[in-house]
Amino acid sequence: MPLFNTTNNKMTTFLCFLLFLLMTTLSESQPDRFLRPKTLSGGSNQEYFEVNYPPNSHEPTPSCSHRIIHHAFANTINSPPYTTTYAPPPRCPAPWSRVVLHFHVRCKGEQYDRIAAIWLAGAELLRTSTAEPSPAGIFWNVRKDVTKYSSLLAKPNQDLTMMLENIVNNEFTGVYHVTVTLLFYNEYAVRVPFVPCPEELNNFDPIQSRSRSRSRSRSLVQEPGSRGVNESPADLIIPISDDGRRGFWFKLEEEKGSCSKTIRIPRNTYRAVLELYVSFHGNDEFWYSNPPNSYIKANGLETERGNGAYREVYVTIDGQVVGWEIPFPVIFTGGINPLFWEPMVAIGAFDLPSYDIDLTPFLGKVLDGKEHVFGIGVVKGISYWLLNANLHLWLDHESTVVHANPVVHHSPETSIERQEEFKGLDGAFGVDAEKETQITGWVMTSAGNITTTVSQGFSFKNSMKFQHNGSIKTVKQKFKAKKKVKVIDGKGESITRLKVRRRYPLRVVTNTKLFQDGSYRLVTDLSHTLKEKHVSGCFVKSINNEQNSKGWIDVKGHSVVSGQASTSQNYSYFDRFTCYSRNVAATNGRIVADNSTFVCEL
Repeated sequence: MPLFNTTNNKMTTFLCFLLFLLMTTLSESQPDRFLRPKTLSGGSNQEYFEVNYPPNSHEPTPSCSHRIIHHAFANTINSPPYTTTYAPPPRCPAPWSRVVLHFHVRCKGEQYDRIAAIWLAGAELLRTSTAEPSPAGIFWNVRKDVTKYSSLLAKPNQDLTMMLENIVNNEFTGVYHVTVTLLFYNEYAVRVPFVPCPEELNNFDPIQSRSRSRSRSRSLVQEPGSRGVNESPADLIIPISDDGRRGFWFKLEEEKGSCSKTIRIPRNTYRAVLELYVSFHGNDEFWYSNPPNSYIKANGLETERGNGAYREVYVTIDGQVVGWEIPFPVIFTGGINPLFWEPMVAIGAFDLPSYDIDLTPFLGKVLDGKEHVFGIGVVKGISYWLLNANLHLWLDHESTVVHANPVVHHSPETSIERQEEFKGLDGAFGVDAEKETQITGWVMTSAGNITTTVSQGFSFKNSMKFQHNGSIKTVKQKFKAKKKVKVIDGKGESITRLKVRRRYPLRVVTNTKLFQDGSYRLVTDLSHTLKEKHVSGCFVKSINNEQNSKGWIDVKGHSVVSGQASTSQNYSYFDRFTCYSRNVAATNGRIVADNSTFVCEL
């Protein structure tokens, strides 16, 4: 009997220990952020990359280049951002047909992934994250078209700022050596046979076509990846950002946090587009997998990763919501399984997407010469989000004041339905959300009356299931969004029509197996996709980018001890002039297949 009691007590103690480990693992590691294993590093000086278009090999030779940052980010935690003075290159004066930002990084040692951004005069040019290096060393390149910031890039004596908070000590040894170069093009690099649509010849922006003097050849050529022949950079860019002492992004740490800036809009503005930059970290890095607070409380979990699995970023003017966005679920290189992201990183990890919100119909609220408060918030957001925006403004140079007024404004609250059913650590949770909005407003310019109608909507569905005492977790998420922008003149004739559709399907399945020494094995099956289609007149741009990953890792603390992983990626880009596709596969950090073509499959 005593022997039985002793054995029973040991078994009870062991089961309690396993339950503690399970609850700790469930709350902290599904999914989580890890350090890559030292023993599984690739070859010396390995290149990491994000698949996109145009490929680096297809980039033309610039008219001139201008290095603007060359700096090593070592132990920069809790330090002010790196700041230097920017001036445009005198040998390559504006106007430019195209400007590309080339971001080059090299690093070796051990390091977590880090978030970074570059601002010019407080306006963000690039949001990016780092790869996790190896002892042998890695490097990567990011190229981003920054032509739309030309009005800023043409101005001298401005502060150029980069934020990359990093920790370097005996354990974390990786130093990020960053070089940033601007590539300027005085002529379009790619000229293609092009017969424009009849409406493209007639539907140029009436203000821009009147005020600027540009050769006709500009309308008859097309640069790769551009939105269309009618797009022109804004005359003025005003940052909606913080003071810059800790970077120009606002750090939102709770749902009711305040992120706002008071600005005055020039009274001759006839078009306004707010460009929103967003990234999520800490307890919300994997917001799409966060359980509701009721589940956390009922099971006595210590995790703070709650508030359920729905987030919506919104923009306000003087307290009124004027725009919204559901962000694409970017996965950083230490996320879920760091072996998935060697050497090709997750979609958007090196060039996080920004989101355009057309505020032209709201100009009637702000063209009074007074200051107005522009705010940014996150529905159900918890610590922490990094947010800021650039307000792109187009000015009527033949008027000092234009008059504007909203005509129709239909913007109901987001419809959100939540479901939850659980017993112990097992259960099922769901969130369904949808929204439809429409706003119409007119602006009386020197070229006449211009009326803009913006219609948009989305549907969002997230489902989570916990099984086998929470050791198996399945997350499925679907997001569909549509937007239409229609601009007409005083005669009711079309000036611009734009349609945008996006889809972000996501699926993550994790299975946790615990070991007696406190470590565990995490087996993961991941699929995520970015689909976008832009239609403007007869200009069409379509992107389909899909990644599928499978593998396992043995984890102790937050360090990967061993593991295996494979990732395949299918990328396709199509517009009226170009077809491009690339299919890549990697296994355990090495490329096993890489095929690309510029031939369309009809």
